[in-house]
Amino acid sequence: MLTTILYVAGGLLVLLIGLAIFVQTRSGEFHVARSLKIDAPPEAIFPHVNNLAAWKAWSPFEKVDPNMSKSLEGPAEGVGAVYRWSGNSRAGAGSTTIVDSVPNQLVQIELKMTAPMNCLNDVRFTFEPQDGGTLVTWDMRGPIGFFGKCLHMVINCDKMCGDQFTEGLTNLKEIAESEAKAPATST
Repeated sequence: MLTTILYVAGGLLVLLIGLAIFVQTRSGEFHVARSLKIDAPPEAIFPHVNNLAAWKAWSPFEKVDPNMSKSLEGPAEGVGAVYRWSGNSRAGAGSTTIVDSVPNQLVQIELKMTAPMNCLNDVRFTFEPQDGGTLVTWDMRGPIGFFGKCLHMVINCDKMCGDQFTEGLTNLKEIAESEAKAPATST
């Protein structure tokens, strides 16, 4: 009986060591990106991303927790603009800070999550003129540790985040295209 228990325990130990070695061989960085062509010029889309208050109209993350607390700090738009939130377990807590902004070309954001886990990710929106419209790409990357590598083995982070990026880009498309089609008002 004791020998059987030792064999089972030894087998489990070998299995756990093998799994740990396999996990360590996985990439230490994740990357998720989605693109969508929007039938509007970059200057019609850029302000919706460069102004963090404007995200309320198109970001899928705004709907995760309707009771989440939110605050804006710094300038209204561009470099230094900060959005902080704290919500339920699905929304988590953290901040986004615009760290680079090139008009009609790029908005780069530092995404700092503090709950449900700590992480620091690089988020970029790029705006590339294309055939009478703009190809908008929402890109996020960041380091992942051992626990994150384990999580990525059972959760398809690319699909989960990618679906949210696609939803956000689709919302952004609807807003920008409807604004681009609206007749200009004179003042």
